[in-house]
Amino acid sequence: MNFIFVSPNFPTNYYLWVEALKRHGVNVLGIGDSPYWDLHPRLKESLTEYYYADLSDMGQLEAACRYYQDKYGKIDYIESDNEWWLYSDALLREKFGVDTGFHPADMNKIKAKSAMKEYFNKAGAKTMRYILVDGEQDKAKAQAFRDEVGYPLFVKPNIGVGAASSYALHDDKEFDEFFKQRLPETYIMEEYVEGFIVSYDGICDSKSNVVFDAADHFLTPIADIVNEKEDYYYYNTPFELPFFDIDKKKFRELGRKAVKAFGIKKRFFHIEFFVLTKDRPGLAKKGEFVALECNMRPAGGYTPDLIDFANSVSVYDIYADVICFDENRQKMDYPKYYAFASARRDGVNYLHSEDEILSHYQNHLCLHGRYPAHMAIAMGDSFYYAKFDSFEEGQAFDRFVRTRK
Repeated sequence: MNFIFVSPNFPTNYYLWVEALKRHGVNVLGIGDSPYWDLHPRLKESLTEYYYADLSDMGQLEAACRYYQDKYGKIDYIESDNEWWLYSDALLREKFGVDTGFHPADMNKIKAKSAMKEYFNKAGAKTMRYILVDGEQDKAKAQAFRDEVGYPLFVKPNIGVGAASSYALHDDKEFDEFFKQRLPETYIMEEYVEGFIVSYDGICDSKSNVVFDAADHFLTPIADIVNEKEDYYYYNTPFELPFFDIDKKKFRELGRKAVKAFGIKKRFFHIEFFVLTKDRPGLAKKGEFVALECNMRPAGGYTPDLIDFANSVSVYDIYADVICFDENRQKMDYPKYYAFASARRDGVNYLHSEDEILSHYQNHLCLHGRYPAHMAIAMGDSFYYAKFDSFEEGQAFDRFVRTRK
């Protein structure tokens, strides 16, 4: 089996996906934008060959794929598992006759937040009311929408990654300021809901049947973390353990229906829902789920590792199982834990030192270190991942890490 992995060098930990595929006997062929000498040693060991290219240049990408096809034969998969390259992946699949994955015609429902709502609705999920705006010419339309749903409003790029350009409009002054600026792209304007995010993360087979799933709970909005420099923390809960913030049965059912509605096949997915902490008249009640967006890739950062720590599994090997056998062949009855990811920012005076964290929680810590610069804006600078038998222990750990003087 020939698997072209686009950008296996970024994020840095993506060598773990390549390693798992190689363990399963897959011939993994890399295309990346880092020189070969700069690759992680374990990535070098796992790739059959590496092609250095400008990933934003379709001509170079096509040349790389053609080279691999001529040398190794039919290409079975072209994947990046990276939001930035999903459209390029689709173009390459169509060009080289690869039918294992999305094609350009599928991209709107994958990339546009507005288009996602139709598929969430098919799954029975509620979605926030919205309009699309391109600038000052749409201000009258936006005023009518504002009058219908009221303040606050939430604006963000309709197609985009992250939360750097996402923020709330609380009053007429902020509304007018938004329309004075030149928008670089189409924005989606939605009614604002009060709540926190829980994501349905997992892997599905070729028939959109989920073969592994778990939930990540993000209690502080990413937009607040980016814009207000809040500290970041979240935790992963296996479905075998009690949930303390949502109805896990209903959440799991809704998540699986969404996977079916979007037609996700043989992929890792990351589907985000708001859990309302306050009634939103005309939309949903406190505690209900409102769909946010569907990502056809693993959750960002080192979240796949956090999922591994919580579930005592390797999602990398489950993914490779699905690619090779269309099923999960991993042993799934190992102990389950509440896995917490807590982060701190440089320049902030915290109550406990890093040495105290490492000493006090040495039997629980699974991973700690520094987020790369591109992740630090959203997630903080230093991170600490730990797992616990009880949810209360996890909460105490997070307080220990993030409490400020």
